[in-house]
Amino acid sequence: MMKSVLGIDTSAYTTSLAMVDEKGELVADLRKVLKVEEGKRGLRQSEALFSHVRNLPFLFAELEKYFSKYTVGAVAVSTCPRNVTGSYMPVFLAGESMGRSLSSVVGVPLYTFSHQEGHIMAGQYGNDSTLPERYLAVHFSGGTSEVLLVQPGTVHYYDIAVLAATTDLHAGQLVDRVGVSMGLPFPAGKYLEELALAMGKEQKPVVAIPAAVRGRRFSFSGAETLATRYLRQGVPREEVAFALLRCIANTLEKVVRDQAGLQAVRDVVLVGGVMANGLIKQRLRERLEHPAVGLRLHFALPRLSTDNAVGIALMGREKWLTNMQLEEV
Repeated sequence: MMKSVLGIDTSAYTTSLAMVDEKGELVADLRKVLKVEEGKRGLRQSEALFSHVRNLPFLFAELEKYFSKYTVGAVAVSTCPRNVTGSYMPVFLAGESMGRSLSSVVGVPLYTFSHQEGHIMAGQYGNDSTLPERYLAVHFSGGTSEVLLVQPGTVHYYDIAVLAATTDLHAGQLVDRVGVSMGLPFPAGKYLEELALAMGKEQKPVVAIPAAVRGRRFSFSGAETLATRYLRQGVPREEVAFALLRCIANTLEKVVRDQAGLQAVRDVVLVGGVMANGLIKQRLRERLEHPAVGLRLHFALPRLSTDNAVGIALMGREKWLTNMQLEEV
């Protein structure tokens, strides 16, 4: 039977398992989004942790059909949000405890990574042949809004430096808060995009939400305030949705353009749930890949933009193969 690496990720809103084989082919990608009650804008960590504990056995049951062809050669798991001291969220304990238990029982190595590293590796998947070792990464989600400089790591899988970050709301929080205030389900990203697309290509936006960027810092709290004000004033939801997504795109355009120039890099990997938005993606391609700017944008595959365990499994595979080669020497 072929050997595989099992990846586990238990983020704030998704329970994820993934399996990749020795060749790096994706065998399984299983997820269960945590349920948020209608009208609420998120989950407490205790609620999310309980949901992961409840979801994991069902996802492992779905993996059972693959075990007739694949054995588990190693386990990889995300244990923290980022590779910085003090980075901690209780939700990752669910995946870590399951990963450590499985590693001990099966007798295979365990490799640990950060959730952010998993996103970056998922963004690399399919883009490896065109990426240099040193590049920018945009990580925009419900829990992170950062522009990063990424290089091969020594202590960790990646050496990640934060170049720019939000001072208040994350981009995903902005989308979800305004979306829920419009009566949309949580998470609101795809529903907000559907509203914005209803504007039509020929219709010019009536209202605008300006980007708030100051050097290495940017802000989204003012965008939430203005969007809420527009809604109270009776501005159609479609126009507010379009203006909100355009604000996020314009914020990223300015920050990425500035940091790419300062760091003398041309390649940008864009990951996180917000980067799955087609309107934001289109705007950034038009503005940043323009010949006058000359950047190369590498978006994660749409399914791999949102939280997943695929990147975790892929990094685990590389560590596993490297260690096996060292043992043979």
